[in-house]
Amino acid sequence: MIVLAVLFAVLGAASNAAGTAFQRKAASTVTRGGGLRLMLELARSPAWLIGIAGVAAAAVFQALALVNGPMALVQPLFILELPLALLIAIPLLHRRLPRAGWWAVAGVVVGLALVLGSAAPSGARDQASMARWIPALVLCLGAMGVLVAVARPGRPPLFRAAVLGSASAVGNALTAALLKSATGTLADDGFTAFLSTWQTYGFALTGVTAVLLLENALQAGALAASQPALTIGDATVSLLLGITLFGETVRTGWWLLPEAVGAAAIVWGVVRLTRVVPHLREVTG
Repeated sequence: MIVLAVLFAVLGAASNAAGTAFQRKAASTVTRGGGLRLMLELARSPAWLIGIAGVAAAAVFQALALVNGPMALVQPLFILELPLALLIAIPLLHRRLPRAGWWAVAGVVVGLALVLGSAAPSGARDQASMARWIPALVLCLGAMGVLVAVARPGRPPLFRAAVLGSASAVGNALTAALLKSATGTLADDGFTAFLSTWQTYGFALTGVTAVLLLENALQAGALAASQPALTIGDATVSLLLGITLFGETVRTGWWLLPEAVGAAAIVWGVVRLTRVVPHLREVTG
């Protein structure tokens, strides 16, 4: 089951990365119009359609991963989406990654392997009582509301981008928890039960909200501010929700040392990658 969870999570990260890369490729070829006209132009692009298919496949793979493994394992693996998206986009856009970018990719991959290998997340439950859900919902939705309020217009762009990225991260983590519960119901009790459980509609609502918050974060300021908050925040909140909702466990004690080293490598790699991205156009392929 754990092997399947890892496989599906990596496939999900790769699918989402490919979807993002192809969507950016399509957007780079569309020069006229905006709003509805832009969407109509994109819809005629094979690259954009491939991108949408990649995003849809990623959602399926994420659901399969969460059915087969703990949130504390699955969600951190989606950190791989950032370096994978960059590596896929570079040949599509006819660019090359500078040496600093390769070091950053290595930092993310090695750091993630160190964190997950040291923490060894485990847990088999996919349902939680309302006594656990209510505090989780109140805290997550409350945190999202506070972060949105703090990031009101007029604040510095980098601050707004980081705060809105954090709000999107909380939304993503809550969506994953609700998705895990809903897909567990689907696997155990069938499609009718899946449609009748509140978690199904919950993950749809929080998922859309998280996407809207991310769009606002990207518009508010530089990627270097929003992406680290989104990437690290999603993994951290997912870990906490996995432990509090589903009783998942991670190793502590002296294992905290390599976990901290791995986490530091991930943060360093993500920050470096977000700084490399704006300069890719200046590097000829």
